Amino acid sequence: MSIRKPTDLLTGMAPGLRVLGLDLGTRTIGLALSDVGRIIATPYETVKRTKLRADLARLQEITAREGVGAFVLGLPLNMDGSEGKRCQATRQFADDLLKAIDLPLAFWDERLSTHAAEDLLIKGGMRRNRRKDVIDKMAASVILQGCLDAIAGAGRGSSC
Repeated sequence: MSIRKPTDLLTGMAPGLRVLGLDLGTRTIGLALSDVGRIIATPYETVKRTKLRADLARLQEITAREGVGAFVLGLPLNMDGSEGKRCQATRQFADDLLKAIDLPLAFWDERLSTHAAEDLLIKGGMRRNRRKDVIDKMAASVILQGCLDAIAGAGRGSSC
């Protein structure tokens, strides 16, 4: 498929399909899944990265099982908004993902998503040793929820 603007991500997507949010790291991929109404993002899983082929196979399995119709991939911009090496690696992963799974994909600015996720976990009373096990999928949920909110806002006439 193609890389789209977040506001165009759901165009042509069949009803009832979900959106999978990804927080790509060097050792893990945090995953979050939308509900079928594409309103709420929920932390789903943290995939331990191995080889690209195995990582993509795991994502194919999840995509098929959960009825995923699109991806939102966190783009790790620098604080000044510029793109560095991590963005290049993320864009390459997106290309590889789209070759393996033919679905639309949108990038979403992930600056401070991990910080926001950790703040939510701390406020929820989660202990530090447990937080490290869920932080990546929580960050994916923050990324996906931000994108879903922007799409909903655009549908109400506001800009994103």
